[in-house]
Amino acid sequence: MSRHRNIRSMNVHDEYEGYDDVYGHSVEDDYGVSPATEAQFMYRRSEAPRLSSFIEESKKESIEEEEEYDYDDQEDHDHSLSDSQTFQWPRLSDQNEARLRSCLEEIHNVIGDSVPQHVLVDTVMRCDYDLDKALDAVLSLQDKPKEARPPPTAAAPPRTQGAGAGDRWQQAPAADSCHPKEEAAPRVAQVSTPRRQVKTGFQPVAARSKQVTTGFQVPPTDSREVIAENGLGGSTEAGDREDQQAMPTSQKAAGKTKQVLDVAAELSKRDEGKEVINMVIIGHVDAGKSTLMGHLLYRMGHVNKKTMHKYEVESQKAGKASFAYAWVLDETGEERVRGITMDVGLTKFETDHKVVTLLDAPGHRDFIPNMITGAAQADVAILVVDASTGEFEAGFEAGGQTREHAMLVRSLGVTQLAVAVNKLDTVGWSENRYQEIVKKLGHFLKQAGFKDSDVVYIPVSGLQGENLIKPASEPPLTAWYKGPCLLQQIDSFKSPPRPVDKPFRFCVSDVFKGMGSGFSVAGRLVAGSIQNGTRVMVMPSGETATVKGIAIHDFPMNWACAGDHATLTITGTDIMKVSVGSVLCDLANPIQAASRIKARVIIFNIDVPITKGFPVVFHYQTLSEPANIRKLISLLHKSTGEVTRNKPRCLSKGNNAVIEVELNRPVCLELYKDNKDLGRFMLRYGSATIAAGVVTEIP
Repeated sequence: MSRHRNIRSMNVHDEYEGYDDVYGHSVEDDYGVSPATEAQFMYRRSEAPRLSSFIEESKKESIEEEEEYDYDDQEDHDHSLSDSQTFQWPRLSDQNEARLRSCLEEIHNVIGDSVPQHVLVDTVMRCDYDLDKALDAVLSLQDKPKEARPPPTAAAPPRTQGAGAGDRWQQAPAADSCHPKEEAAPRVAQVSTPRRQVKTGFQPVAARSKQVTTGFQVPPTDSREVIAENGLGGSTEAGDREDQQAMPTSQKAAGKTKQVLDVAAELSKRDEGKEVINMVIIGHVDAGKSTLMGHLLYRMGHVNKKTMHKYEVESQKAGKASFAYAWVLDETGEERVRGITMDVGLTKFETDHKVVTLLDAPGHRDFIPNMITGAAQADVAILVVDASTGEFEAGFEAGGQTREHAMLVRSLGVTQLAVAVNKLDTVGWSENRYQEIVKKLGHFLKQAGFKDSDVVYIPVSGLQGENLIKPASEPPLTAWYKGPCLLQQIDSFKSPPRPVDKPFRFCVSDVFKGMGSGFSVAGRLVAGSIQNGTRVMVMPSGETATVKGIAIHDFPMNWACAGDHATLTITGTDIMKVSVGSVLCDLANPIQAASRIKARVIIFNIDVPITKGFPVVFHYQTLSEPANIRKLISLLHKSTGEVTRNKPRCLSKGNNAVIEVELNRPVCLELYKDNKDLGRFMLRYGSATIAAGVVTEIP
């Protein structure tokens, strides 16, 4: 540190004595600058600027030589200018003068001002006012080289004149007829290349200016051939670009046409021809839905042992050791802390003949709207009931979610149901308890609209993994149960037909911003198909967007069809224009948006009769919208559907009626007869579901 100055003990006044802190004054001004150097380089306001003093003497000499050489080279130019100045306009008749001026205007549009006026007039008159011949003659004059002049003794410095003037010097006219004789020994320097290009019926080398469309057609001369004759040997890329620009529009459009896939053929090839089904798990809270399906996924190998061990350790630390398998589907921290499912969990697994999209719906009554969202996207359902003593009765009796869930899925179009009688090991695999549950549920499900042939009962244990993916092995169970295991029943579900041939419909359940351009929307394709690059319409906002990417269960795809749960990356619209409940649809066949509908409804168990103006919450696909009953139109017979009473005063439990519903804002809907999935809805009041209905008319 000895080389540094000791700042602490330094006397500032002694160190900087004599330093004048004046603005514009540098410390270095006192050192090493001679008066001569200062006078040469320093600017003084008192003296007038002398630009010549900054030019070196050697440059002056070169400028003088250059000027002397330029004046020698201007002889031809001065001669041509004198000719133009002494030129007198010929006396012609009105008709010939009009023809002359028309030809001159067309020639000026093509070649500009590179040829003097008197030469153009003389050439046009010699060609008898024929524009084609005159223009051909003028172009020949430009291509005709001038006789070589002996070079000056001194080396010619670069010209200081403008490029346009230089071109006029080299293109001095000397034409005796419309077809002048060509001279030998062409000079490369005489080929003029103005700044702007011309695109006409011909391609002259010496005159490329503003693009002009003329009414005549001169036999074309390829500019590349002229350049080769003059010895330029330049690249032909410019000519290739002009050829591409002149290519017919139909050929360009044909190259950009995107390939349209045969979705039906691609669907048969996907996943080795396996059918796709959407399955929702429903049931009362604490019935063991997440534990049952989590253990099923673990047994099938979709969860590795390391991850499962991590869940077991973390659940033990949290005091919830029995929830380890439930954490496979309950991924959020709040769900794990509370021990209940709050949102719809989505995952995928495959069986021997099916590709299953699993929807784990919440069972708590506070999250019934989320359960409706999951059930609206399902084709089949698994109803999980708790076989423990007193637990089944708590979920099945009034106030429990077993009844409500079963009625909801049936009202939303689910016809196939598997009832998993869970926790039967807690009662020693009792057959009597099993039969008691089957009897009570069977009677209720039949009233709800399920056929006996579409309902299957399977005794299982979600915690122990009994009768999940392999047939039962417990002796108390195998003594009386000989039916299929849960996985076999899932594999035997029938896949409903997919409306692939209908217009594209995609219900948005989530909107989020990804890493790349645009944003992503997640949801389910209800009808039709979609491919990358397709333009779609966002309803009810009416915005248009372009689909840039498609992913199904996080796997990128080029297409998707009805029944797929997909994530679409879209561009071309604002993210604020798309929300949960929006529908992406076909541009040619957009979905209708209405704030007032006429519907046929069936009333569930209600405590207060429904009257005109009754406030409700309208649940439709992934949307929940406040609404009210605007009008009670008629009561219908339950079996025949005939009108039994017009304009009823109120609706009570079990009534089947036609009503008019008014929503607070427009909602995308379709008639039930056109699209069943997009024609169903639910009505809730408070914390209870009071009605289910279908859209019959959109005013």
